[in-house]
Amino acid sequence: MVLLKAIRPAICCSSSVFDGGHLIPVDKVSFVKFPLPASWLSMRLNSGNNAKLSLIQATEESSMPITNDHAAAISGENLHQIAANGKATNIVWHKSPIGKLNRQELLQQKGCVIWITGLSGSGKSTVACALCHALHSRGKLAYILDGDNVRHGLNRDLSFKAEDRAENIRRIGEVAKLFADAGIICIASVISPYRKDRDACRALLPEGDFIEVFLNVPLHICEARDPKGLYKLARAGKIKGFTGIDDPYEPPLHCELELPQKGNICASPCEMAETMISYLEEKGYLQA
Repeated sequence: MVLLKAIRPAICCSSSVFDGGHLIPVDKVSFVKFPLPASWLSMRLNSGNNAKLSLIQATEESSMPITNDHAAAISGENLHQIAANGKATNIVWHKSPIGKLNRQELLQQKGCVIWITGLSGSGKSTVACALCHALHSRGKLAYILDGDNVRHGLNRDLSFKAEDRAENIRRIGEVAKLFADAGIICIASVISPYRKDRDACRALLPEGDFIEVFLNVPLHICEARDPKGLYKLARAGKIKGFTGIDDPYEPPLHCELELPQKGNICASPCEMAETMISYLEEKGYLQA
């Protein structure tokens, strides 16, 4: 048979320790020590299909230093913070001992969201890839949330109706917020046609951490490119609610960067990426 030794889990506590089942305050960081019962469960696995349990002597293996920030995890001080958020009830935010500043120091960069918006065919995905490559070559960590890619998984249950488009952008905004909090430069390349939805994503992040980039390419040029053949289908009535054809695109009013088409001359994706890199350098995002 195989005998698995029971190891006491490390549990965090800061301003108090356990003694005989009671919390005893302490002045500084201390170690949690739990008196264990004389015996503990381990699993004995035999050659049959059933697992049987037997008692073995437990060993006291671990103790962990904790700071005052985490005393509430054991003392119950966070119980009054139980809240409801949307349809989620009885939830409590659990604070991590490692924060955004720690992660940024590790990565030597600042987390932010670069939100590239524009019509289908304006070049959002191409520019996003050029920017990601330019950042990678500088030793900076970035990740692309591409509108079509996200619909392959996270948002595959959403259609292109107005309410589903709003939910699509909300989810992408929440994921982008997590990437930024991790210290990563998140590049979201999505049509995001409605101004209020983009503004709602901006509101998720601290001031300055949402960088809206408007790829201002006119409809007739995007339609002439038509890389996916979608404009042709929309004109034929085979796609309903297509942005720019029978559904509106609301251009940004106060974006951080606008990359316009100048007549028939369009900057290359690499040139646009360098424009965004310059902005990030100027605002201090490429250093901790």
